[in-house]
Amino acid sequence: MAKGLPPGWKILSSEYLHREDWLTVRQEKLELPGGHVIPKYFVLEYPDWVNTIAITDEGKYLLIRQYRHGLGSTAYELCAGVVDPGEDPAEAAKRELLEETGYGGGRWEKLMTVSTNPATSTNWVHCFIARGVVRQHDQQLEPSEQITTHLVDGDELRRMMEDGSIVQSLHLCPLWRFFAAGLDRVTSKQT
Repeated sequence: MAKGLPPGWKILSSEYLHREDWLTVRQEKLELPGGHVIPKYFVLEYPDWVNTIAITDEGKYLLIRQYRHGLGSTAYELCAGVVDPGEDPAEAAKRELLEETGYGGGRWEKLMTVSTNPATSTNWVHCFIARGVVRQHDQQLEPSEQITTHLVDGDELRRMMEDGSIVQSLHLCPLWRFFAAGLDRVTSKQT
């Protein structure tokens, strides 16, 4: 039996349709326990991702703003990125924050890990909180990145979460958990 398949499920065939660093598409033919066959089931293989709720000692939340071609719109987001092969997710989050914003340091903690979409995707998103981050240098963006940084207070951030200024579900999930758990009331000196 293939790893992770429940009893009665069978993979009848599997082939890769597309392979790139950022996206691999696999097509499988599946047989379910009752004998029903799904002739084309597509699985998206992505590397794991990270995102960070970054907070300065002054209580300002660090957001980025960038254009996202899939939706054809520009929106606010948490700093996020890809975990490189063999890289620890916490180190990837620190690297991405420093590269995309120029901010680093602080006290880091893991908030949660969530699935991007368990129906079709193989990767996880590791969500972190970084308290007491400070600007260390200018952004170190890749040629494909056009990112601006923004510092907002907690009330403004909550308004942005509610009014649609932040649309990325994988960023809203840890933000809502952060506020629901009262973690916004924890000062950087308490961690």
